Amino acid sequence: MSDRVNRVVLIGTGFVGSSYAFALLNQGVTEELVLIDLNVEKSEGDAMDLNHGLPFAPFRTKIWFGDYSDCKKADIVVLTAGANQKPGETRLDLVEKNTKIFQTIVTNVMENGFNGIFLIATNPVDILSYAVWKFSGLPKERVIGSGTILDTARLRYLLGNYFNVDTRNVHAYIIGEHGDTELPVWSHANIAGISIRDWINNKEQYKKEDLEEIFLNVRDAAYHIIERKGATYYGIAMGLVRLTKAILHNEHSVLTVSTYLDGEYDQKDVFIGVPAIVARGGIHEIVKLDINEEEKAKFHHSVSVLKKTMDSIDWNKV
Repeated sequence: MSDRVNRVVLIGTGFVGSSYAFALLNQGVTEELVLIDLNVEKSEGDAMDLNHGLPFAPFRTKIWFGDYSDCKKADIVVLTAGANQKPGETRLDLVEKNTKIFQTIVTNVMENGFNGIFLIATNPVDILSYAVWKFSGLPKERVIGSGTILDTARLRYLLGNYFNVDTRNVHAYIIGEHGDTELPVWSHANIAGISIRDWINNKEQYKKEDLEEIFLNVRDAAYHIIERKGATYYGIAMGLVRLTKAILHNEHSVLTVSTYLDGEYDQKDVFIGVPAIVARGGIHEIVKLDINEEEKAKFHHSVSVLKKTMDSIDWNKV
């Protein structure tokens, strides 16, 4: 009988990382969780604190503060390290700082024999996912950014509130850059198989123009939260746990992640948020939605904004 267990290594135990570790423990998703951070005392304290909650957890999880050598046996390395978005900053403003940080981290991970899947949450997540792919040399299927998983969740939550329906029964996607150029795919949005358009047309209390306001609240949600509490972390932490579960349990779940496009949606050589089937091997397949012309134009714009920012990076000199 094999004694093989699932191991997740978390690099970065700030707001997002520690929230992810807490949510992971509460859901009992992995057998082993390793914490790595430059702030040794903080991470040691997190490991102690989390372990003290084990008597209340659904399953046993072995948790410890470790180092890069622990990556050798890891199934997933989750990256939440890096500089945070400050008030007034866009996610793209962080690109130069965090690209350099990631080069050091990914080099250390790979030099210790890692051969699993990278999950990236640090912003700007699309560009940093591309950077991890470049720095690691891993196949594109095994580098996954959190993409628009949180934006999609925010959209479903607000639509559920608006239509007074359980958010889990709302099916709608945000695609594109995880940032200011993202877009909703209204052409495929539905509740219980009935299009959002029909929900609005069939009941007079709903208005089409309200959808635009809902989307703007989704797009700008991070700015509103940062203004009020300094950072966002609970929602993205739960999104990362959902991704981790989809991988370790080989779920073949459809999630809007940042993944590498090689012709899909008529785009190439870019990591960006689109629906994809996520399984044990990483990205099993990209879901190619038949989006309308307006959505195609907005998606193309989102890609062009990301590529313009990436053009300023010399990948050979980072």
